Amino acid sequence: MKRRRRPLPRWVRWGQRAVAALVGTLGRGVSRLPPGAGAWLGARLGDVAYWALPGRRRVALANLALAFGPSLTDRDRRAVARASFRHFGVTAMECCRLFFGPPGAMLSRLRVEGIEHIKAALAEGRGAFYLGAHFGNWELLGAAHMLTGFPPMNVVIRPLDNPFLDALVARGRERVQLRLIPKRAAVKGVQAALARGECVGIMLDQNAGRQGVFVPFFGHLASTSRSLAVLALKTGVPVVPAFIHRLADGDHQVTVEPALPLVRTGRHDRDVELNTACFTETIERHVRAHPEQWFWVHRRWKTRPA
Repeated sequence: MKRRRRPLPRWVRWGQRAVAALVGTLGRGVSRLPPGAGAWLGARLGDVAYWALPGRRRVALANLALAFGPSLTDRDRRAVARASFRHFGVTAMECCRLFFGPPGAMLSRLRVEGIEHIKAALAEGRGAFYLGAHFGNWELLGAAHMLTGFPPMNVVIRPLDNPFLDALVARGRERVQLRLIPKRAAVKGVQAALARGECVGIMLDQNAGRQGVFVPFFGHLASTSRSLAVLALKTGVPVVPAFIHRLADGDHQVTVEPALPLVRTGRHDRDVELNTACFTETIERHVRAHPEQWFWVHRRWKTRPA
């Protein structure tokens, strides 16, 4: 029998509400800043976080050492890690503009190529999966779907622990026409979206614990969610890679690639492993091109094979 979660003390709820209110107030304030000022502020916040969060800094440096080995000197690793912190500071400022300001202000900074690949996938009449990662400004990538004219975009999300902050972020995402599927109801929500002929975005670059499948990522086995491979093999729905990265002038390049061919050997577990490896290899290719724009502070290789 599943144990019911005990309700949080009232003072904790008040604290959560206060945090959400503060984030909302700051977000609306940042959304009114000129783009250049917002980017400068975000970069400075990234510098502060780099020094103020030594634990996360160590994780980023360790991940970079594991991923690139001796091809990056200690100085290079520190430079990439610091650039990554700055990148996510700027990304946070951009998300404030996206969620609290006119969405068109951020959408105008997008350059999109490869829309024909979405069109080809949707022409099969079964919807489409987007393969993505915590790379570039992934929130803006979801919003970019507004420019395509295709059916709505659905994303599988893990609700935040703070319900008031979660509701605030959800409203921001819904403003840019994203449909949210809670992780706990992912299978039913994904099936419903595909039945409507819509797109479903799944990010596949997080440690999946003991439930994942181990596939190479930067030359080292990483526990990866098997969900996308299982769903794609079961439904035959095309898997279309879609990535975004920030350009030097502050604009963003969205790249949509042709659907990845699914491997079918007749052995289900082997097929899940091979296709997940293919998806992960695609993510690695984009991260290698712009390493400062990936989420190095996440312990991607935390779970190790038995």
